[in-house]
Amino acid sequence: MTPESQPVPQNIWRFEVLLYASLLLDTLTSLFRTMPDDMSESAASFAYFANAVLILLFVFLVGIAARHRKNWARIVLMVALGLSVLSLAGELSFSGLQFESLLELISTGMTAAGLYYSFTGDARGWFERSSG
Repeated sequence: MTPESQPVPQNIWRFEVLLYASLLLDTLTSLFRTMPDDMSESAASFAYFANAVLILLFVFLVGIAARHRKNWARIVLMVALGLSVLSLAGELSFSGLQFESLLELISTGMTAAGLYYSFTGDARGWFERSSG
């Protein structure tokens, strides 16, 4: 039986669902995000494009970690979570809790919970047996 054909452990399933839900929330939030008035139209377009590329990259990383058992992808997601927490802390200290930052806080919490599941319970053996 190949590693990809083994049943997915419950904690990996939770990891995958929570991270995809977090990315969906990020996508929906970005649709309604307003850019600063002093930002040019081309800079705003680039910011939207970069955000879309990052979300797609994270979708790819979640799939690689969950379905192909690659530990490096899980580690990259952990680093991204750490950077997200730092960015969110700076945003909260600068502008306080607003609707957008509340949604980002919820998304970050979902990501943290999902990553927690990827390191606990039946998920531990999922990555230990992998070759990458």
